[in-house]
Amino acid sequence: KEEYCIDASNLFNKLSGYSCYSKWNKLGIAPEYLRDDFYDYIENEILNAKAGKKASIVAKMNSLADKDLIEKLYDASQAGVKIKLIVRGICCLIPEAKGISENIQVYSVIGRFLEHSRVFIFNNLGNKKVFLSSADWMSRNLNRRVEILFPIEDEKCKNKVIDIIDITLRDNVNLRKIKNDGSYEN
Repeated sequence: KEEYCIDASNLFNKLSGYSCYSKWNKLGIAPEYLRDDFYDYIENEILNAKAGKKASIVAKMNSLADKDLIEKLYDASQAGVKIKLIVRGICCLIPEAKGISENIQVYSVIGRFLEHSRVFIFNNLGNKKVFLSSADWMSRNLNRRVEILFPIEDEKCKNKVIDIIDITLRDNVNLRKIKNDGSYEN
């Protein structure tokens, strides 16, 4: 799509010093805007949950260590947003803690293949927003690096990504659930 190409060209020009472009059509760009984009998507789910509507977030990443994003996820959980996280490496969020993160489940998948995919799915009142990204939810990724988040808009591709995440969450060999005491269970 033309909007993606325009964004890619503008990002290249910005990185090479030929422009100070700051309006993006499709891409979320760190370090300037990506954090706010994630906050907006999470906040939308919070508002939906508070309105009594179905609200959920499913995210897959390598690491979750950004304090402010963790606090935002805690706020979402307390509002009733159902959250499932697949975190391969470090995870500083405490899942299923009473009154704090009761609606958050965290899983880890460690298998033969070292995966690095980052997928973010926001329910958005049933019209799911699905994104792929280069960014983990770590301060260094959101504050100090150039990272990109982009939407999957083609319905067939979007459904394929959702199916892959659903299959990952049903894994009965490599999937481990992280308990709130930091231990793992199958």
